[in-house]
Amino acid sequence: MRFFPIDRENNVLNLKKVVMKKDRKLLIAGNWKMNKTVAESLDLVQQLVRELHQVKEVDILISPPFTALGEVSKKVIETNIRLGAQNMSEHTGGAYTGEIAAEMLKEFLVRYVILGHSERRQHQEESDSLISKKALTAHAASIRPIVCVGETLEQREAGVTNDVVGSQIKGSLAGLTSEQMEETVVAYEPVWAIGTGKTATAEQAQQVHAFIRSVLAELHGSSVANQVRIQYGGSVKPANARELMSQPDIDGALVGGASLDAKSFSEIILNSI
Repeated sequence: MRFFPIDRENNVLNLKKVVMKKDRKLLIAGNWKMNKTVAESLDLVQQLVRELHQVKEVDILISPPFTALGEVSKKVIETNIRLGAQNMSEHTGGAYTGEIAAEMLKEFLVRYVILGHSERRQHQEESDSLISKKALTAHAASIRPIVCVGETLEQREAGVTNDVVGSQIKGSLAGLTSEQMEETVVAYEPVWAIGTGKTATAEQAQQVHAFIRSVLAELHGSSVANQVRIQYGGSVKPANARELMSQPDIDGALVGGASLDAKSFSEIILNSI
């Protein structure tokens, strides 16, 4: 166990415990979705650099829209903030109008790419098979995929959360080697909690995270499964970040709306330490 800092003013030790993540360092990622012009992106990232430049305990990631990647990259290149993309093609190049290849992302020093977000599964009808192809393409380019999974409200109420999430894990990560799996991030995002203001309780989130880790252990062994970072996403806020991040199998957060505000995103990170 580790503890929160000593309250110097009262000379007492705050005994609220945080579960150690073993070797898994928290990864707090901001998904800006289809928001922010280049100018707005630069303003936001400059605020984040000022607020978070001393943070070393948590890995910090931001994923602006494609149009802002180039300029934002220049602002974070020598900071503790890493750059991610919100999607990429399973193809490496060619006649695929409107698509973005992994090598194009690497020009901007993109380290991570979000794949299989529920919004793309829903609106672009992305399948597990397609997502696994994208994950393999990302690894081939040395970009770490963040593969999203999660159930709808109807599926949770029907009691099939594990069936749905387990199927998505097996399908979306199909073909990955154990070495690639260790460099893959999984993000559990209950669809019913994304942008709705509803949040899974810490206990509900932990149950699914533990289940995901058990599925990964079936596929790649417990040693590999224990190395994989599993994030929670779905209306993460400063007020609930500490409780969520204290769960033994929750290794970070994929933050949507709150990542668009420098104060809120910074507080989520600081409250997670």
